[in-house]
Amino acid sequence: MGCLGNVLWFVFGGTVSGLSWCLAGCLWCITVVGIPVGMQCFKFAALSFFPFGKEVQYGGGAGSFLLNIIWLIVSGLPLALEHLALGTALCVTIIGIPFGLQQFKLAKLALMPFGAEVY
Repeated sequence: MGCLGNVLWFVFGGTVSGLSWCLAGCLWCITVVGIPVGMQCFKFAALSFFPFGKEVQYGGGAGSFLLNIIWLIVSGLPLALEHLALGTALCVTIIGIPFGLQQFKLAKLALMPFGAEVY
């Protein structure tokens, strides 16, 4: 069922979410200092392309907290707002609710990506 969900997700909206994470990663990789942040964006782009069957666990320490604050100011809010808007639009219909919930999972990840691990 997860494979079918991922295929439908990719065709009907996952590409937009994944490409926005890729764009954020490319922008962060412009500077040498931002390359680790950009690599994290590419990792989460893969999750955004195919989110069904994967879980996100949050952890981390003070370093992750400081990096999350910088991320939130620079790139986190636009990505989170995009995921929230898409999730809200998808939850209008009963069929779209599972896809909307995946968007909300990605919105939370867009707010706090550092210290998060995908399983």
